[in-house]
Amino acid sequence: MLSVEELNDKLIELAFSEDIGDGDHTTLCCIPADAVGESKLLIKEEGVLAGVEIAKRVFYRFDPKLQVEVFIEDGAWVKPGDIVMIVKGRIQSLLQTERLMLNILQRMSGIATMTHKYQQALIDAGTKTRVLDTRKTTPGMRMLEKEAVKIGGGLNHRIGLFDMILLKDNHIDFCGGIYNAISKAKQYCREHGKNGLKIECEVRNFDELEEALREGCDRIMFDNFTPEDTRKAIEMVGGRCETESSGGITFDTMIPYAQAGIDFISFGALTHSVKGLDMSFKAMTKKD
Repeated sequence: MLSVEELNDKLIELAFSEDIGDGDHTTLCCIPADAVGESKLLIKEEGVLAGVEIAKRVFYRFDPKLQVEVFIEDGAWVKPGDIVMIVKGRIQSLLQTERLMLNILQRMSGIATMTHKYQQALIDAGTKTRVLDTRKTTPGMRMLEKEAVKIGGGLNHRIGLFDMILLKDNHIDFCGGIYNAISKAKQYCREHGKNGLKIECEVRNFDELEEALREGCDRIMFDNFTPEDTRKAIEMVGGRCETESSGGITFDTMIPYAQAGIDFISFGALTHSVKGLDMSFKAMTKKD
């Protein structure tokens, strides 16, 4: 199993391969190999900054001699005109790392900004509900996108299929019902030394909820419940396990679910429908 750092390094390597190919001919044709300069990362839109650490990793992996001076760290609220960092070194390196660095920073900052918006709205509404992400992430960028959710104030649901058992509708239907699914999950954990894995079970109605409560699990997910049904379901749970709402819930509809007392609400939109935060990497001249 690869570490987070190894996965991110593989992403950077692949991204450079698909972007540069056999050479950045635009840069090579007009910029001397020994020319040096500096560029600044300029913010053009308000939001939460995320991705500074991975941006530094992009620069150093491509050209270890680049000098990166950071002025604003991950998690800060930024506004147009803010300068996040200045990078000095070979101009060819500055130009060839620009797009990958921006792609990562803009997307991560967009995710962090949206997460902050959702979580702050739940706090302002006087609830204790926490925002969760999902596995609806960009292939290859999951570690970065989930890190951005945390930077924005949200929580990671699970990283992948390996760090939590989530019995969803298809698992339950293929398995023959809630009882079979949960009992088999518990047996699997015992037999494979995975007793530390949390077990979550999705339910679609009150009958399935009662069955899940009888069998017992760490968290129950209410799929496509109304806020009224969610309140009733939480009363039935009575604090015996964690609770989560999922399925079509948006920023505009989430408050009633939180006010019903749910522990978590998961939003696929945090990673699959996010708008990148606007920023640019500008060459610095004597006027700067």
